[in-house]
Amino acid sequence: MLSLLVTVAVFAQSANKIKFEEFDLDNGLHVILHEDHSTPIVAVSIMYHVGSKNEKPDRTGFAHFFEHLLFEGSKYIKRGEIDDYIENAGGTLNANTTTDRTFYYEILPSNYLEMGLWIESERLLHANVENVGIETQRKVVKEERRMRYDNRPYGTWMEEIMKRAYTVHPYRWTPIGSMEHLDAAEEADYVDFYKTYYVPNNATLSIAGDLDIETTKALVKKYFGDIPKGAEIERPNIVEPKMTAEIKDTVYDNVQLPAIFHAYRTPAQGTDDYYAVEMLSTLLARGNSSRLNKIMVDEKQLCVAAGSFPLTSEDPGLSINYGIANMGVDAADVEASMDEIIKDLQNNLIPEKEFQKLQNQIENDFVSSNSTIVGIAESLANYHVYLGNADLINDEIKRYRKVTREDLQKAAKKYFIPTNRVSLYWLAKPQ
Repeated sequence: MLSLLVTVAVFAQSANKIKFEEFDLDNGLHVILHEDHSTPIVAVSIMYHVGSKNEKPDRTGFAHFFEHLLFEGSKYIKRGEIDDYIENAGGTLNANTTTDRTFYYEILPSNYLEMGLWIESERLLHANVENVGIETQRKVVKEERRMRYDNRPYGTWMEEIMKRAYTVHPYRWTPIGSMEHLDAAEEADYVDFYKTYYVPNNATLSIAGDLDIETTKALVKKYFGDIPKGAEIERPNIVEPKMTAEIKDTVYDNVQLPAIFHAYRTPAQGTDDYYAVEMLSTLLARGNSSRLNKIMVDEKQLCVAAGSFPLTSEDPGLSINYGIANMGVDAADVEASMDEIIKDLQNNLIPEKEFQKLQNQIENDFVSSNSTIVGIAESLANYHVYLGNADLINDEIKRYRKVTREDLQKAAKKYFIPTNRVSLYWLAKPQ
């Protein structure tokens, strides 16, 4: 049934190719427009090609901080009014930050398209980057860190992995950054970051939904055309040295159950091997019948939870496998079982039936990611920013389909090896 539904969905998407138009303003702003009148809503999104990897080593957390700060208002929008404008129109808004980009969006009734463009143009040109907002958002970010990281079991696992997996590349710190760095920063530091990265030539405006292409082009030019172009952005070009030996370490935390994390170095998004590595993560941990769950949680009952996921990134990234041990189970036994599962992938081709299921899952994920208006807007921006080709929203699935069982085995042998990983034991603090 799943296979049939996915096949129908993929066929439908192929038959209804996502159409879009894109163009550049004179100031360097890249604009992508997708017209879809199926529902009377529109998604207005803007992606800035700045993430935590663009930060200075002594000023980490700035990209994520600006995700919050840009809700503080602007020269012509009072503090707190951005939320009011969107909510009073019956819309929603949000933002998120990664190592590589910061993404803002509003979902609005289509007759409020112009308001969404006005708000985003204000944040790009006139954002309030001043002490009153900085101090407010410092408190917000600190509380977020306490809730999501410091006061949560295993909450700092990513920070601990990243600082061991990378020695020179700026991926060695995470988007949440250092609270000490944010406290030490002055207003001038934030203003400099804003003027450097929040410029039209570092942004992609992606709009999707119930719109008229020509009318929207005119509105985009009206609200964004006069914004001055910024200086050329200097991109990090640091290449992380290849790992030659396994990095093993232990973290002691306020937890009751031990855990093991394996972080394997993997290729950058869009490269040939990337697709095989991502499919391996799906094979290992997607659903109750996936290998880590079936063997470690159900059959052997070594773990209460096990998983795998790739940290998709613009530069070479990581693929994380983990297991949280059951009561009374030693972390070493969890690690041995994880290694045994990986060895099986290296020594044997996966069965055809399992491979077909994997392909169905990948195609289902691909279709689902573009099943909403805001999902389409984000995908178009992502493909343009990371891979320089927005039309991959229609064609990237072909790259996954080209991956064979033999490719999966080769990727497991090449990347999922001890000399290419960080092994992190997460143990309870001694009483």
